[in-house]
Amino acid sequence: MNKLAAMATFVRIVEKGSLTAAAAALDTSLPSVVRTLAALEGELGVRLLNRTTRRIHLTDDGAHYLERCRAILAAVQETEAAFTAGRAEPHGRLTVTASVLFGRRYIAPLVNEFVRQHPKVSAELLFVDRLVNVVEEGIDVAVRIGHLRDSSLIAVPVGKVRRVVCASPDYLRRRGTPRVPEDVRAHPCVRHTGLAPRSDWQFRAGRRTVTVPLNAVISCSDIDSSLQACAAGHGLGLFLSYQTAPYRNAKRLRYVLEEFETEPLPVHVVYPHSRLVTGKVRAFVDECVGALRRECFD
Repeated sequence: MNKLAAMATFVRIVEKGSLTAAAAALDTSLPSVVRTLAALEGELGVRLLNRTTRRIHLTDDGAHYLERCRAILAAVQETEAAFTAGRAEPHGRLTVTASVLFGRRYIAPLVNEFVRQHPKVSAELLFVDRLVNVVEEGIDVAVRIGHLRDSSLIAVPVGKVRRVVCASPDYLRRRGTPRVPEDVRAHPCVRHTGLAPRSDWQFRAGRRTVTVPLNAVISCSDIDSSLQACAAGHGLGLFLSYQTAPYRNAKRLRYVLEEFETEPLPVHVVYPHSRLVTGKVRAFVDECVGALRRECFD
C-alpha cells in the first residue's frame, strides 16, 4: 500500500464528507476508495471513521490521525515546493483576504508590487471584517489577527498588535487623563463595535481582568469613522494599535492606561495545508511574511 496516497485519500474523504464525493474528487472509483480506507484501518489496527448510509463521522483515533496526516502531507508538499518554486515563474490567480483597514494599509501595497513583479499573476483581494473560511471560500492566503482555532491552516507568525485606549490631546487637556481603568466610567467614549461588541472594555490589573462599563457617546461599526470621532475629541476610544498608529504618529491621538492593556493579539499569515502549495502562493507568502515582520504595528 502506498501510505502517502492512502493518507491523502483519508484526508479527502473527511474533507468531502463521503466516500463517493472523495472518489469523484480523486478521479477514481468508489470501490478503490473503500479498499484504500479498509487497508489503512487494517494496517493501523483502529477504526478511523464510523460510517452510516448517509454520513461519516471521525472516531477519536481518526481525529488524531487526520491531524498527523495533514502535517505529514503538508511537509511533503513544502519540500517539493521548495525545489520547484525557484524554477517556475509564479502564475495564475492569487486570492488574498484580510480585515478591511489592515488589508488596505498593509496587504494591498504588497499585492500591487507582487503583481508588478510577476505579470503572469492576477490577484483578487477580499477585505472584510469577518472571519473568512479559507478552505471553503477558496482563499490562497489570509492574514489573521487574533488566536487561531483552525488546525487545517499553516500559520506563520509575523507580529503582534495591542488593544490600546487613546484620546486626542485636546480632549485630555479638557477632561483630564485617566490613571486607572475605573476612571473610564467618568469619561465619554467612542465605541468601535467591531472591537467592543459589548458596552464595556476589559483591562488587566496584575493577574486580574477588570471590566469597565462604557458611557458611549458614539457607537460605530466603521473603523475610519470611529477613529475620526476619537481624534475629533469626542472621548476615549479602544482600538488596535495598527489602526491608531498613523494618528499617534501625527500626534492626533495619545495612548493612555498602557500599563493596564490586555495581552497583545498575534498576527499570522495563514494558508491551507490540505491543498498543494503552488508557486504563486509560496512566493507571495515569503514576500508577505518578510514585509510584515519589518512593520511596527504600534
